[in-house]
Amino acid sequence: MTHSSNKYILIVITAALLSACSITKKYERPSTIETDKLYRDQASADSTTIANMPWQTVFKDQKLNALIQKGLDQNLNLKNAIENIVQARATLRQTKLAYYPTLNVDANATRNKQSVAALNFPPGININTLTTTYKLGLSTSWEADIWGKLSSSKRAALATYLSTDAAKQAVQTQLISDIANNYFLLISYDKQLEITKATLASRIKNVEVIKALKEGAIVTGAAVVQSEANQHAAEVLIPDLKRNIRETENAINILLGQASGPIERGVLGDQVIPEKIAIGLPAQLLENRPDVRQAEFNFRTAFETTNMAKTYFYPSLTLTASGGLSTLQLENFFNNSIFYSLIGGLTQPIFNQGINKARLTNAQSKQVQAYNSFQQSLLVAGQEVSNALYAYEMAVDKEDSREKQIEALEKAVDFTQQLLEYSSATNYTDVLTSEQNLLAAQLSGVNDNLQKLQAVVDLYRALGGGWK
Repeated sequence: MTHSSNKYILIVITAALLSACSITKKYERPSTIETDKLYRDQASADSTTIANMPWQTVFKDQKLNALIQKGLDQNLNLKNAIENIVQARATLRQTKLAYYPTLNVDANATRNKQSVAALNFPPGININTLTTTYKLGLSTSWEADIWGKLSSSKRAALATYLSTDAAKQAVQTQLISDIANNYFLLISYDKQLEITKATLASRIKNVEVIKALKEGAIVTGAAVVQSEANQHAAEVLIPDLKRNIRETENAINILLGQASGPIERGVLGDQVIPEKIAIGLPAQLLENRPDVRQAEFNFRTAFETTNMAKTYFYPSLTLTASGGLSTLQLENFFNNSIFYSLIGGLTQPIFNQGINKARLTNAQSKQVQAYNSFQQSLLVAGQEVSNALYAYEMAVDKEDSREKQIEALEKAVDFTQQLLEYSSATNYTDVLTSEQNLLAAQLSGVNDNLQKLQAVVDLYRALGGGWK
């Protein structure tokens, strides 16, 4: 090869490298919806958010924290998410190795018998038609990343790796949320069972009182029957509450990655929530929400895949080399048996049955879908924050009213029972109504408390807390 040929090839490669910038684009975060409007009816300039708090400080119940830690250690979905990271990391390592040349070793012995008739030599010429060739060689190949195909492939693999890492974080935040919500549900069932059992004990005593009043001709037999029915109305609630407790325990065990069994737990009245529920700025969801970050990394993967699809329209430069030893006589293997070859070539696609165009169209369409999914993830994140915050605010609004309702109903039960015993101004229907209303209000009060606790959990997860 002449000096001018070498110079020409160098000029072509240099020009290709300079023009590569116009083929593949540099990634920039896409424009998003107006993040300041993601939280409905909320305007804040304070970047403080409970999402930055470790879950160990958000939840004060040490038994709950022990369950969460066990879930993080044993949950099977989380373990699968970690394995996804391992696979993505291996793929990323593989794309990095594409920058380096391949190297193969080849050792073989070939025995070849040719047909004398097929050689068509004149009569009298004696040719050995049976040969054995011994060969030992090395071969290498390297593709120059002229158009950025390998670089885009590496960046796509990196984005995929980061996406799997964000997916694992999303699984972790959801796991913490699920364990906490089920834990609070469990202890609320415990409280409802406690209230119902106390109510049942009271109604059993009340039946005896009504029977005594009947004997004193103060009430009729109808009141006795009604009091017994009222007792059974409380009794029938207990099996359902016990079933709910058992099923919730089983659900928690699944989250912990273990067989069903009892769950050690505290009581509803001891639960403490953070003093200040800070939500920060909506734009912080882009960094704090793992699923939003995952959606952006997926878009970045699609972006780099589109870059790669564009490079297939341009020629590829491949350098290959091979060399080694080859001989027909094994005893002369190291004597004058050296061979080698060097090949450099450009391959330009001309007619490829529309594959390259289809590849690019497919990649561009998936990029649009990934962008839409990214936008959707932000909208959903904003909705979840708004819903959880409003649920918390409404639970707080109900606290005072519910407390006053229960206090008034307790007085109503006492008054009607006393009137029934000492006056004819009332009948057992009034007692029955007040007792039923009191139990319903007490159980609803437990649900209000549960709503408040679960709203804090949901808000913590919606803001992106639990993975840092």
